[in-house]
Amino acid sequence: MLAFVGLLLVFGAVLGGFLLEKGNLYLLMQPAEVFIIVGAAAGIILVANPKTVIVKMLHGVTATFRRPLPSRETYVAHLLMLYELFVYSQRSGGIVGLESDVENPSESRMFSRYRGLFRDSGLLEFICDSLRMLIIGATTPQELDLLMDLDIDVQRRGRQEPVNALSSVADSLPGLGIVAAVLGVVITMEAINGSPESVGQKVAAALVGTFLGILLCYGVVSPLAARLENMSEAHTQFFQVLRIAIVSYARGSAPILAIEYARRSIPVEVRPSFQEMEISIKRDARIPPVPKPGEPESVAVE
Repeated sequence: MLAFVGLLLVFGAVLGGFLLEKGNLYLLMQPAEVFIIVGAAAGIILVANPKTVIVKMLHGVTATFRRPLPSRETYVAHLLMLYELFVYSQRSGGIVGLESDVENPSESRMFSRYRGLFRDSGLLEFICDSLRMLIIGATTPQELDLLMDLDIDVQRRGRQEPVNALSSVADSLPGLGIVAAVLGVVITMEAINGSPESVGQKVAAALVGTFLGILLCYGVVSPLAARLENMSEAHTQFFQVLRIAIVSYARGSAPILAIEYARRSIPVEVRPSFQEMEISIKRDARIPPVPKPGEPESVAVE
């Protein structure tokens, strides 16, 4: 929402100032200049990036308008989920007790309360794959820490690709604006013997190309790239918080202490207080009962 409001403010301020100076908005409507700049920018994107990066870039630009950054409530909900997982594994005799939940999260009693996880397949796989390594006993807590950090870094670099692509387009836009302006000057020189009004209109049309290139660069594409990068860093930080909680528990910390390790790693501006986290755990935690030997698992919770 803020991104949309910001873009409206950019165009409102620029066009509003132009109108205050008695400018004619009709002069800014130059389809040929827009076609040259936008078309050339699209061509640059196709030349410079593989299909996967282009798709990521389109999805990223869309996400800047509709996907919020992780909030305090988001952190609390996910730490609460991890707390429930840790406590249940203790009650069931170890991390192996989570095997059925990790192998089939869509039917898990533990994950069923957190349907938001299923909208982010990368996050769900990150949690389940990490717990799976502990369940099968193929790694130590130290190795798991390195493995999760590697996963986070790979995902971060993947999210950085559309940011770099957008930044490259932004860097090219002023130059494309100059190209459009030069072509306009060529047309003007061809009609130099025309009336002063006609020559003036052609010069104005040429200058609109430079105007559009600079405005799209610094007023639209560069801010979108910066916001997408901020979202990427916030997502990376979110994964780091979950990593700290899981690794802390794997190292033998009590569930509440593992959650406290993770809470302390949350950025200060969205970090819940100790009291908030404690109240949420006492009020909202739902630990499924451990099934007795030979008894089928139930979806009921305590």
